[in-house]
Amino acid sequence: MGAGHHHRLYRAGETLVHRLPPQCKLAAVAAFALVVVATPREWFWAFGVYAALLASVALVARIPPSFVLRRMVIEVPFVVFAVALPLIGFGERVTVLGISLSAEGLWSAWNILAKATLGVVASVLLAATTEPRLMLLGAQRLRLPSLLVQIAMFMLRYMDVVVDEMRRMRVARESRGFVARDVRHIPVIARSAGTMFIRSYERGERVHLAMLSRGYTGSMPVIQDLSASSRQWLVAGMLPGAALVALLGALLVNGGPA
Repeated sequence: MGAGHHHRLYRAGETLVHRLPPQCKLAAVAAFALVVVATPREWFWAFGVYAALLASVALVARIPPSFVLRRMVIEVPFVVFAVALPLIGFGERVTVLGISLSAEGLWSAWNILAKATLGVVASVLLAATTEPRLMLLGAQRLRLPSLLVQIAMFMLRYMDVVVDEMRRMRVARESRGFVARDVRHIPVIARSAGTMFIRSYERGERVHLAMLSRGYTGSMPVIQDLSASSRQWLVAGMLPGAALVALLGALLVNGGPA
């Protein structure tokens, strides 16, 4: 895993955020997400502060808004679900633009959209400023299960290989005149998927045997120094720290949990 492995989510840069060790950024994003989730849905201005904090991080990291917005498409299922809640919810009804909506459904939709959006933006910024390989090494530094981290590393390393294999199989089918148009072609696609699974499994066995022959003992060597200084931890902690201050401030202003 020594070579760099760039991904479309990653945006190369030399900013302060990019230079932070990956374990610092992972811990900061996780702590920030916990603060966001713990915030009562009625405290609107607290969510505004969280959004401003993420905007500040994006500004420091020089990540343009268009880059973030394009990668927030993953949130679409949450948006669809949230939009449906006011329509199918029970309880007190309110009229908005001539449409009868559930008041509790509106609150639930806002709660899901606000927290999911903040979480997705934080994740996008993390991925945009951290190479995938370094992110996994950072997870290893945080003492996540080594086996899971290594599985993710191999998945990252060979994902492009598998995708390229699928592309070659598709080209081979089309060169023989096959084009999937309706459900009658599902058996052919299913057989291709089975073949892809067998090829991937066999490739994995060959890679594992090759690693064992080169002295693999269950852990991958780390040739890059990922140690973090106290200052770097402090810088990374500014995001969740500021969010926690905003949450505590809202708690004092509102006199307790909503």
